[in-house]
Amino acid sequence: MEYKPHNYQAYCIERIVNDSAVGLFLRPGLGKTSITLSAINILRYFRWSVCKVLVVAPKKVAEGTWSKEAAKWDHLNHLRVITVLGSASKRVKALNTPADVYVINRENIPWLVDYYKQAWPFDMVVLDESTSFKNGRSKRFKALKLVRRFMRKVVLLTGTPSSAGLEDLWAQVYLLDEGVRLGKTITQYRQMYFDANTHGGHFTSYSPKESAEAAVLKAISDICVSMKAEDYLELPGCIDHEIPVVLDGKAMKAYKQFERDLLLELDEGTVTATAAGVLTGKLLQFCSGAIYDNDKKVIHLHDCKLDAYMELLERIDGEPCITFYGFQHDKERILERLAKTKLRVRVYKGTEDEDDWNAGNIDVLLVHPSSCAYGLNLQAGGRHIIWFTPNWSFELNDQGKCRLWRQGSPYDKIYNHFLVAQGCVDEDVLDAIQERAGTHETVMNVLKARIKKAKGA
Repeated sequence: MEYKPHNYQAYCIERIVNDSAVGLFLRPGLGKTSITLSAINILRYFRWSVCKVLVVAPKKVAEGTWSKEAAKWDHLNHLRVITVLGSASKRVKALNTPADVYVINRENIPWLVDYYKQAWPFDMVVLDESTSFKNGRSKRFKALKLVRRFMRKVVLLTGTPSSAGLEDLWAQVYLLDEGVRLGKTITQYRQMYFDANTHGGHFTSYSPKESAEAAVLKAISDICVSMKAEDYLELPGCIDHEIPVVLDGKAMKAYKQFERDLLLELDEGTVTATAAGVLTGKLLQFCSGAIYDNDKKVIHLHDCKLDAYMELLERIDGEPCITFYGFQHDKERILERLAKTKLRVRVYKGTEDEDDWNAGNIDVLLVHPSSCAYGLNLQAGGRHIIWFTPNWSFELNDQGKCRLWRQGSPYDKIYNHFLVAQGCVDEDVLDAIQERAGTHETVMNVLKARIKKAKGA
């Protein structure tokens, strides 16, 4: 696919190419991965100014997002992207495989620094979701701090750099400029911009001094690009955002066998609409992580998509979101995982939930698309939609999106996130949505193609 960057994307690419360190505060869906890879391509193959690039990301993002994005665009097809994941032996093997970009999950940064020690080989480091490094006492921050001097270029990517307050900024900006702007230590930073709160002579917390926010933002304005300037950016009103979900080896092997066995039970010439619906329903269930057996009992298969969902909630930093699920067991598994958080969660049942959502009293609203895709006015409650399970119906997808993307919304942009299992039927569903195809005809064609492939396997 040909890459035609928006003006803001071209500007961000230029900043990465020309600046030794830059923080890009980009919301999910604005193309930060393609922006960064485009800049890496220029630096690696046109400027010859970097040799080896490390991307540090949340685990599910590391598994699929960066390699898929490189494969998507014509000008990036030649980039060699390697994931440094799995056991220690697998990570070492990946590190010793020639590539342009190495992608590792944030939890393995202390291991990586210890592995290379003084022989740190990465001259460019990208921190995807840099708020993972906001804690200056964490092992991952301390590890990167040790090797910061070996990096010629550093890029921070995040949509919420100071979600819990100004204190979050110090560690992230330190990794950009080694303390030039906000102080060499968190103590210096606090002395400059915060007051210590005491109660009964005992320290309790820090609070920003008057006008501290403006002063901090001014101090880092030359090194950070804030996408709060959305007013002048040429962005679509509704942004579709695909999140690739990579099934682990065991799950993917089981999926391929399951798909093959199901498809070969049918003859290509006798696929009926009923059979097609049952088949795709089972395959979609498998992608999401659980499936009903013949007795309607739920069989748990994997948590790959659920883990990616929780990472996405972290990336949007607690902003309210509507989550569209496909099956009852999806809903139950999501509820079970969310019960371990402090988020205010509700399953949509009627007008009371609609009113509470619009009043800002719900963080996650779980909805089946057929139960609220039409007529409901939910635009006041948030700007994020997450499709846990893709739906074949273009109409339901379009109407579901329009619960938030409609007249009267207080938001300039709406974000429509899709969790898509790679190499599976999820991808077919998303293609159908994008092509605005009719549900029945598309499902039939997809199944016939997959049956033919299975017979040839």
